[in-house]
Amino acid sequence: QVQLIESGGGLVQAGDSLTLACAASGFTISNYAMGWFRQAPGKEREFVAAITLSGGFTTYADSVKGRFTISGDNAKNTINLQMKSLNPEDTDIYYCNADQLYMGRKYTYWGEGTQEAVSS
Repeated sequence: QVQLIESGGGLVQAGDSLTLACAASGFTISNYAMGWFRQAPGKEREFVAAITLSGGFTTYADSVKGRFTISGDNAKNTINLQMKSLNPEDTDIYYCNADQLYMGRKYTYWGEGTQEAVSS
């Protein structure tokens, strides 16, 4: 069964660093486009970063470019998000995403999310 489990969230101070992890099971991450999204209460979920391990492609939202780094660990079948220079605007629930286009149809999976809070 396909499953995505996020971990690593917590409370930090402005300027601190933190790394989130997304452990995948039921599929191989190299066969999917993997990504991170975030969402605050009452707001829409927004894109943060994505990676395609098979193609070596990464992309980032402008708000996190230069501060966040997405990477993959094939041995652990896990995607990480290294976050630096955190600020209160980064306070959100972070969700792991897996996406694949197969035979002309899109397949998308989501984790349950992990809470990140940054104090000023």
